[in-house]
Amino acid sequence: MNLPQKVVIKEVGPRDGLQNEKGLINTNEKVQWIDNLSQSGLQYIEVSSFVHPKWIPQLADAEKVLKSIKRHNDVTYAALIPNVKGLMRALEVGIDEASVFMSASESHNKNNINKTIDETFPVLKEVVEEAKKANLTVRGYVSTVIGCPYEGSISPEQVLRVVDALVDMGVSEVSLGDTIGVGVPTQVEQLLTLLLKHYPPSLFAMHFHDTRGTALANIVKSLEMGITTFDSSTGGLGGCPYAKGASGNVATEDVLYLLSEMGIETGVDMNSIVEAAFFIEQKLGRNLMSKQMEIARNTRGDYTS
Repeated sequence: MNLPQKVVIKEVGPRDGLQNEKGLINTNEKVQWIDNLSQSGLQYIEVSSFVHPKWIPQLADAEKVLKSIKRHNDVTYAALIPNVKGLMRALEVGIDEASVFMSASESHNKNNINKTIDETFPVLKEVVEEAKKANLTVRGYVSTVIGCPYEGSISPEQVLRVVDALVDMGVSEVSLGDTIGVGVPTQVEQLLTLLLKHYPPSLFAMHFHDTRGTALANIVKSLEMGITTFDSSTGGLGGCPYAKGASGNVATEDVLYLLSEMGIETGVDMNSIVEAAFFIEQKLGRNLMSKQMEIARNTRGDYTS
């Protein structure tokens, strides 16, 4: 296998992980969780979202969180930005990177953003332009790159159209999301085969949900094709409010185990991530079911942080 020597893990738990939770985590607990993650060796943490609180009430305290976390110079602190109004809120409290988002599926885009794909492009372009004026890098999320809860299969050509638009706007990275976790390695290969004819692997991050247990297999296929950046969520938290049946993201600690055993460096400490996973599990009041957490429970009994 032709594998990279090093991979970057981008932690999305504080945003993508919490946005679909029914209960609310208080601000101090979020801050403590993020502070724990900042000490793990992670280079990137997506802290929150500046979507209007009525749409994502779990992240209504974005400003308070950004003001309160203990920042590490070697960590990029990012936030999801829906529009220029959200960007202005984010700039007031300081973010290192803005993330814009849309879908490759017309139906999912309408349900998630309440706009068509073509209507979304100018909104995101304005955000990208203003963010770059503020000397921020901008990341573009593309959801439902393999399957959609409304439309079924999504063709690689549909994804390429959106990627082309985001690149033209000036994003520095595109995160490709299997939002409902239906993808398998052959589909990942088909998607990346097309995209990598047009762009280098360094443009892309892969964002897999583990609904059907295929996320790690999809990561291995992505590695084989030259991808070196992956999104994940501590404890496997996550889901999409507008994609019924979407379960959590692939768990950060499970990705770390996979990469470590394959001899691939991440710079992230497994024990610190597992500690952080049990911390947020306790605050949520329900078990998180990553494989590494199960192993920790079985080998150490009742876990106490």
